[in-house]
Amino acid sequence: MKKIGAITVGQSPRVDLIPEIQPILGDSVEIIQAGALDGLSKEEIAKFVPRPGENVLVSRLTDGTSATFGESYILPRLQLCIDDLEQQGVSLILFLCTGEFPDTFQADVPLIFPSKILTSIVSAIHPHRLAVIAPVKEQLPQMQTKWAGCADSVYGLAASPYDGIEAVAAAARSIPSDADLIVLDCIGYTVEMKERVQALTGKSVLLPRTLAARVVKELA
Repeated sequence: MKKIGAITVGQSPRVDLIPEIQPILGDSVEIIQAGALDGLSKEEIAKFVPRPGENVLVSRLTDGTSATFGESYILPRLQLCIDDLEQQGVSLILFLCTGEFPDTFQADVPLIFPSKILTSIVSAIHPHRLAVIAPVKEQLPQMQTKWAGCADSVYGLAASPYDGIEAVAAAARSIPSDADLIVLDCIGYTVEMKERVQALTGKSVLLPRTLAARVVKELA
């Protein structure tokens, strides 16, 4: 059986996510998980307050709640996750996050970043008006920067997948009717949420978790 690594920027295991991507990868692939916040208490995580100008990340904790934190705090911890997964013999590592990360990680296996997959596909399509739903409003400025070159204009909304499907549906109802494409810009959004947004808007919707899993399936 082939082993692949999966790193969440929150805490593992991602029981909300892995069951949706395992069927895409198939029974011949074993997913070994690691989390940048594994072993930390909520009080310790609460100290990771985003610094001015840095990327804001949102991820799931093992108790089912979510946390918001600055990217800089977890970069060394992500490298430790990479090292640990490589020691367990994985053939590649999928990041369970759509955030943008610096190209400073050291690895002997391919690192798959959903953000790069997403932006490449949207750039190839180059919609006139792109609608992006991100978890929290603090991420909306970085959404404008991230997606600016991929579409003629970008409309950002905030709705956390960890607040449930109705929060996402409410955001979907505010998407402009002239949007050409919708991106759910967080690995936490589910297939059910994608289908609900499609039904409400009649638009094409890109879901990071299944899109990234299909790319990994081609490589695994």
